[in-house]
Amino acid sequence: MALPFLPGNNFSKNLGKEKFHKSHHFDYVNRDVAKMMEDKAGIGGVPLPGQDLTPKNSVFPRGEGANQPAWVAFDKQVLSFNGYFQESVVERREEQIPRPPPNDAKYYTVEDFNVGRELTLYGRVFKLTSCDEFTRNFLTKLGVRVPPPDGTPNDPYADHRKALDESMQPLRPYERFDTLKQFLDHDRHVLRFYCFWDDTDSMFGDPRELVLHYFLADDTIEIREVIPANSGRDAAPVFLRRGKVPKDVVALKQPGEVTERTVLNVFGPTGHGSRYILDSLKTGAVNVDSYKDSDLSIGAQLNVWGRKIVLCDCDDFTKEFYRTKYGVKESAPIPYKSGPAVPRAKEVPPYNGFGSEEDSLCSCAGLLPKPPRRDFVKFMEKDRCGLESNVLRFLAKMETTKPIDMDRRFIISYFLADDTLLVFEPPVRNSGMGGGKFLERQRVKKPNQPRYGTELSEYYKASDMFVGNVVELNKFRFVLIDADEYAFRYMEAHGDEFPRCAPQDIIDRVRGAPSQQVEEVLSAFQKCDPSRSGYISYDDFVALVQLLNSNISAQEIMTLARVYGERTQDGDVDTAGLIYLVQDSLRKHNFDIRTNKLQEALIQRDAQKSEYLCLNEVVTACKAVKIPVPRDMLATLVSRCSRNEREEVNYRELLRYMDWKTYPVPPPTNYQQGVFNQSWSQRSPADQVHRIQYPTLLRDIFGEAINSLIEQQN
Repeated sequence: MALPFLPGNNFSKNLGKEKFHKSHHFDYVNRDVAKMMEDKAGIGGVPLPGQDLTPKNSVFPRGEGANQPAWVAFDKQVLSFNGYFQESVVERREEQIPRPPPNDAKYYTVEDFNVGRELTLYGRVFKLTSCDEFTRNFLTKLGVRVPPPDGTPNDPYADHRKALDESMQPLRPYERFDTLKQFLDHDRHVLRFYCFWDDTDSMFGDPRELVLHYFLADDTIEIREVIPANSGRDAAPVFLRRGKVPKDVVALKQPGEVTERTVLNVFGPTGHGSRYILDSLKTGAVNVDSYKDSDLSIGAQLNVWGRKIVLCDCDDFTKEFYRTKYGVKESAPIPYKSGPAVPRAKEVPPYNGFGSEEDSLCSCAGLLPKPPRRDFVKFMEKDRCGLESNVLRFLAKMETTKPIDMDRRFIISYFLADDTLLVFEPPVRNSGMGGGKFLERQRVKKPNQPRYGTELSEYYKASDMFVGNVVELNKFRFVLIDADEYAFRYMEAHGDEFPRCAPQDIIDRVRGAPSQQVEEVLSAFQKCDPSRSGYISYDDFVALVQLLNSNISAQEIMTLARVYGERTQDGDVDTAGLIYLVQDSLRKHNFDIRTNKLQEALIQRDAQKSEYLCLNEVVTACKAVKIPVPRDMLATLVSRCSRNEREEVNYRELLRYMDWKTYPVPPPTNYQQGVFNQSWSQRSPADQVHRIQYPTLLRDIFGEAINSLIEQQN
């Protein structure tokens, strides 16, 4: 027996031991996971009781390889080996099955097989319970008595599965309805009919326009109402929700009276295990006759819960469905929609005289009045930009019988940015009229309009301003007799807005107007040209054109004269006289360009120090210092300055022209008081157009017929 651990009866394990260190049991795994290391030894490296230390030997030296976890480093890396195993083949048809031990040296024969016997085949016991008729006859002929067949015992697992399936059957009576085929055949197939419900017999009733949807998948009907705008009705989601609609409206049935299945009897315990008997003949069922697709057709009247709805039309899919299934030909739709309602004119209260008409109209649009909106786009497009003033100036005279007013001349300026008019009367010495502003800039109403009307008044537009027209301004009638060069050019460039300034339109009107023969027209023009030079004077041209068409206006005559005539060019004006007029205007206002900092403004804008600036910058600098020179005169003077290849103006030359102290220009030798000071308003059209080339005009009017006549005369 072993001795107890008494002093002197056992040996100390620390004798001769030199290592007493404690192993490091706590460390990090996968770089940041703290874990207790179970493969560490005890004190001094001695294994703990029951600990089996596995030596960690590896062919890979420590420190090499990645520091990734094993499931990341060895992901999708598989070690594959090839091998084989042996197995006895026991299912071959020619194999002889041995008997069980200790008779395994013998094999089964036909005498070993009979009903009721047990056979051991490879460790498994098989009991024979029956055989077929051939086997029974064969064994009987061999003299073997074959017992009657024995039953096969039930499989416990099969019985358990059967009981489990029966326990999962629903407790309610179940009767199968085959609606899947109809759903699969007609899913998303909807018949659409357009119909109406005449509700005019009821109080405050009116015809209601409806749309009926018949769903072929389950024979249900949905009706939606078409609610027009401002009808006073709320836009309900549906008029009749989707469901089957009975043909006859009867009293509501009791709960449970109308069901899909009829139960005859219930017997057995309540709850689990009870049984039901269904009425397969439907003897007690309540049949509700509902509308089918065969009941719907154009012109049919449906009783939808007491509301008579008439089907009037259908869509193309519905027409094709009835043509294919029922052979129904397309029938004419029934008109059911009333004609378009006549829009009622919006009546506004008449103008009250306070503010403008637009301002008063805005106060009627809402409880919080807002100021009228200005056409900002038009203002930006037609506002002054450089030398483009977008102002049409016309020379006018009064249409009056008073001798004192017959010789007065007025300049009417039309501002395209806001459709306003400004009337100015140039002062005339010894006329008895002081001149000056005759009408402040404002919009002017056309005559013969009610002052306090419900409609907005009509104001003069740009198309109303043309030479020869009569405009009435505050009970004064003015005849437009001429226009400046800028107005003519602007109107000719915008012929769609000013049809009297479109040469082709004027020629078309002249071509269809005359009743004279071509020979007579040519003879009339040649009488005014005895030398056959091809030119006639402006006065003769006016008389002959009016002979061709007496309804042609003065503006149209001037347009033709400008197209087919020789006009005075800007270069014909004396530059020295123009500079003298500019300096004279500056001298009268004591305007010095050096003290008014015009020179500093232009030099500051010239960053390249090239003495050239674009036209807009020059005009902007001149407007900033408010030069007292008429705009037309200043624009003409700027156009006379030299320019570089980029069409920039030499502002140094412009400053020299306007410096009346350093570079004064004396009046020309042919200068007379008032000759150079006269403006375009004192000129006549004959001064602008010297003569007219009439053969070109006649060719454009009459075509090749004029050429043949001229050749015959020559």
